[in-house]
Amino acid sequence: MRPHAGAPLSRRRFLALSAAGAATGAAALNGCALQVSTGVSGPGETVTVMAKPDDISPELVQQAQKDLGLKIVTVRYDLTKLIGMMTNGNPPDLVRGVGATDAPYFAAREVMEDLDPYFARSTVLRLDDLDPVNDLWRYDGRTQGKGPRYGMAKDFSQDSMFWYNTALFDKVGVDHPPELEPVTFEEWLETAKRLTQRKNGQTTVFGGSYNGVNTTNLLASLTAAAGGSLFSDDFSRIDFTTPEARKALGWYIDYGRTKVGPSIIQPDPNAWDGPTYQANRMAMSGSGYWLGGLINADKKLAPVSRLAPAPVFQGGPRVSPCQAGTGFWMPSKGRNKDAAWRVFEWFFGEAPAKARASGGWGIPTLKSLRPLMPAQEIYQKRELEVQNAELKHFSVIAFTPYATADSLYALFNQFAPAAMNGQMPVDTLAGRLNSVMNEQLKRGKEQVG
Repeated sequence: MRPHAGAPLSRRRFLALSAAGAATGAAALNGCALQVSTGVSGPGETVTVMAKPDDISPELVQQAQKDLGLKIVTVRYDLTKLIGMMTNGNPPDLVRGVGATDAPYFAAREVMEDLDPYFARSTVLRLDDLDPVNDLWRYDGRTQGKGPRYGMAKDFSQDSMFWYNTALFDKVGVDHPPELEPVTFEEWLETAKRLTQRKNGQTTVFGGSYNGVNTTNLLASLTAAAGGSLFSDDFSRIDFTTPEARKALGWYIDYGRTKVGPSIIQPDPNAWDGPTYQANRMAMSGSGYWLGGLINADKKLAPVSRLAPAPVFQGGPRVSPCQAGTGFWMPSKGRNKDAAWRVFEWFFGEAPAKARASGGWGIPTLKSLRPLMPAQEIYQKRELEVQNAELKHFSVIAFTPYATADSLYALFNQFAPAAMNGQMPVDTLAGRLNSVMNEQLKRGKEQVG
């Protein structure tokens, strides 16, 4: 049974959340506490937002005051602080989260508010206008993608798509990928090998980067592309030894072993693809449409850059998931739900949403805002054509509710380097990952009950 609003978080739920914090050492989401109302909040109300600095800028806080007559107070996200606020019965009003991985985790722990009644009466966020990516924020108690809505994505990318620099392809005489048809993962890796440039034992140009938003979620996506599922039907176990998961794991280990791109054994000094790609030191970047916000602002780089469909495995289905879907959710014990919902509507459907849509840093999650996506330049029109064709291949790849993506990623990083360095067979790695990750999932299921 869901506890009533304002009630202290139960010890069982607290342990379930705090265990994740101890395992990851960092939050997989940010919390935003906002106070606003669906037409019933009064002027001057204050909304607290626990978020990352880039989520709600000082300028956006001022805009909220002007547009809504509400004051937003931001608090930097910290998992320990969030747990403390929730256990004390004084949680944020809205919380930032990554829909692809956080939604099932927190919904299973009964700390998220069911937003279906709010959506049902909203004239700003209409159900028939929601992009299917918002199904990442649904969970029916068993499977992600079905059931009540617990949040919404602010924008998204199909993160298995990749950008490529035609100038670097032409420099070494490599043919460009097809514009609308996917290459295979095997072809992508071979191309990356040909594009990689080294000097005096150092990599000067990465042939390609393919790490996804989070390695665990990437491996789930790769397994789906191979035709299988990384998790059991009830999501209580993980299995890297199935043919599909073994293919996915083997490909990613080969990617690291060949050192064609950044990995846990060859980190990018810039920590992410953007600056490296912009400096012409990365020929391909598996970052999805989102990276276009950076690329298209560079008038030299944009004309030689192309967006390509998500690769496929030979004989596997064509899938093109979103591995993030970052947005906000409302704690079930929040005290200012009407006010929070009004900010929610404003953030996802009004001025901030329109500004994000026109900036090119992601696909808007309201279909009605798609005409605002940048299409002035020839290269923007080309990108949009590829992206629009890819939308029909989107599907929700459900994630386990019994562990955070970060905690599983930490376990992966304990063993994968040995395999990437050739010191451990992939089959041995698969067995070890099964052992440690399934122990983590077992504890998580016991905590959820």
